[in-house]
Amino acid sequence: MLGLGLVGCAPEDDGPVRPADCRNIAALPLRAPGKLTVATDQPAYAPWFRSDDPANGQGYESALAYAVAGEMGFSKEQVVWTRVPFANAFAPGEKAFDFDVNQVSITEARRRVVDFSTGYYRVKQVVLEIRGVLPGPAAPSAPSLAEVAGEKIGVVVGTTSAQSVEQVVKPKEPVAYYDTNDLAAQALLSGQVGALVVDLPTGFEINSSSRTRISDGEVAVVGTIPSVADEQFGLVLGKGSPLTSCVDEALGRLRQNGSLAELERRWLGEGAGVPTLR
Repeated sequence: MLGLGLVGCAPEDDGPVRPADCRNIAALPLRAPGKLTVATDQPAYAPWFRSDDPANGQGYESALAYAVAGEMGFSKEQVVWTRVPFANAFAPGEKAFDFDVNQVSITEARRRVVDFSTGYYRVKQVVLEIRGVLPGPAAPSAPSLAEVAGEKIGVVVGTTSAQSVEQVVKPKEPVAYYDTNDLAAQALLSGQVGALVVDLPTGFEINSSSRTRISDGEVAVVGTIPSVADEQFGLVLGKGSPLTSCVDEALGRLRQNGSLAELERRWLGEGAGVPTLR
């Protein structure tokens, strides 16, 4: 993957690009002339991406990035990818990308230092367990939140999954924090934690990829956690980016013509029917 340095961008006081200019690539203040630079983390996890290769167009966020680019007038060949750690994407300062796509939840605190597009995915958090550790799908009913709270719970540090655990589940013992989804999943598989909280598509990917890795059970998605807010993922842009209105316009067309819903059905459609834990 390409790691691009910063190149000239229009100063913030030029104001937003007018919607009429948004498909005129030559008029857009891009990180690299004639190219749309899109960032994500490494590794890039399924189902958001496939084979840790954002450029292949496989997975919800890779496909979404190319769909947005297409609505802005870019061909696939004009999209270049760079790798930016998750927390760096929404940290203050200059950005080495035109937009970042990496399951970043829109929050007011983050809005103070970066721009967000309109939401492209409404987030649900789910609880995972090794079947038999908690009363799960093999039992007559899903576990209660109180039963989940009694387990050692793992989350990825800095995520809204962690906030959901703290605010909704209210665990009875300290939460275990991990740097990546892989490390958190390994902690569940090895018994270091009794439950893991992640977003719903990631939960199904862990469920699927874990089935052949343990012999005494399998990872089960036991239910969603009630949301404390309307949490959505947004594309991240530099604060005051003149491209924000163009990205929003592109997402608006994808939403209106049904393409956004179709991408979600294709890449994230496994989540139907998961119960809400009470």
